[in-house]
Amino acid sequence: MMRYKFFIPMLAIILLMSAATTFAQRNTSDLAPKLPIEPYNYTDLTLPTHLHFTNDNIPPDNPITDAGATLGRVLFYDTRLSANDTIACASCHLQAVGFSDPAQQSVGFEGGVTRRNSMGLTNARFIQGDLFFWDTRAPSLEALVLEPIVDPIEMGSSLPALIAELEAEAFYPPLFEAAFGTPEVSADRIANAVAQFMRSLVSYQSKFDQGYEIGFINFTQLEVQGMDLFQGRRLGCNICHITDTQVLNEALNNGLDRVYSDNGLGEITGNPGDDGKFKPPSLRNVALTAPYMHDGRFATLEEVVEHYSSGVQAHPNRSPFVPIGGFRLNEQEKAALIAFLNTLTDEEFLRAVKFSDPFLQEASVGLKSAETTQSSPLPLILTAALVTLLTVIHLRRRS
Repeated sequence: MMRYKFFIPMLAIILLMSAATTFAQRNTSDLAPKLPIEPYNYTDLTLPTHLHFTNDNIPPDNPITDAGATLGRVLFYDTRLSANDTIACASCHLQAVGFSDPAQQSVGFEGGVTRRNSMGLTNARFIQGDLFFWDTRAPSLEALVLEPIVDPIEMGSSLPALIAELEAEAFYPPLFEAAFGTPEVSADRIANAVAQFMRSLVSYQSKFDQGYEIGFINFTQLEVQGMDLFQGRRLGCNICHITDTQVLNEALNNGLDRVYSDNGLGEITGNPGDDGKFKPPSLRNVALTAPYMHDGRFATLEEVVEHYSSGVQAHPNRSPFVPIGGFRLNEQEKAALIAFLNTLTDEEFLRAVKFSDPFLQEASVGLKSAETTQSSPLPLILTAALVTLLTVIHLRRRS
């Protein structure tokens, strides 16, 4: 009986070590995406009528396709795009917070931090002017995609090395072939695919969208008051945040400072008249995309509203639509404006599987993997726990 006394604990230890080893091997660079046999629908959106007439920035040479957006989704979540396989695009653009970053500054592949707050990507498809980043330096989403990949702080990759790495992965050539007709991997194809996925990130099922179709009878009195402030002459927020997707069509100075340490557009153009001008993302899901402004200085919507109420500075480039000193809102108006901004949250968008991490999806009926899916360590852990429990019972009975 003595041999069983030692055999059972040893078995439990071996199983636990096996489970730990399995966990250690589950890093992103070891995984293949789990994708539906039939691609998700990224192209045929059933948009509500109030969004049918909204212009988008889809270029003629890179239309959204289901296969292209699928490839873009995989690339967006793949840490292989960083030099040391630790950072993905999604590391700084989290679905649960409207594809923004809750950190004031994002952390790069070697622990460095970015200069500015990472912008939310919701409804990037509808950004007017075809200029992207806070300082509008990227002329298109396709150009935007490659900058963080090669940036020495953010992802630090070399495009030739990245292309070689992706070509060596068994699942990528078939995905590139499905998207572009041939299996070749190139920088342009990487940019085009990720841009297609980013343009597919359309929010259209918020309380605001639902209310638009039924005359806003689903709104509370406070939310109606906030909408009236946002769209009316008192504030006129929609003069800058235009269309029903609440996007900005140009970089503006909103009076954050008298003197800026970061001059935004002015640093790109060299024109002092552009100093302190920034182009923010859509306000969709804005209740979740804190911190706010290009430098993430405001931690809450309350702080943002207070800036527009009492904190607007007298910068020479300040937009004429924001008065020096602010709009002098009372507490009721502040609460109403925040209540309206909360109606722009789209819970369906935040939970949509087709926008989620394909490397973390559990294998199930209708899902496939281009490589053999690694087995979960959970059965080993449960077995080890059971064996350990039986060991304890066995030894107590013997004592």
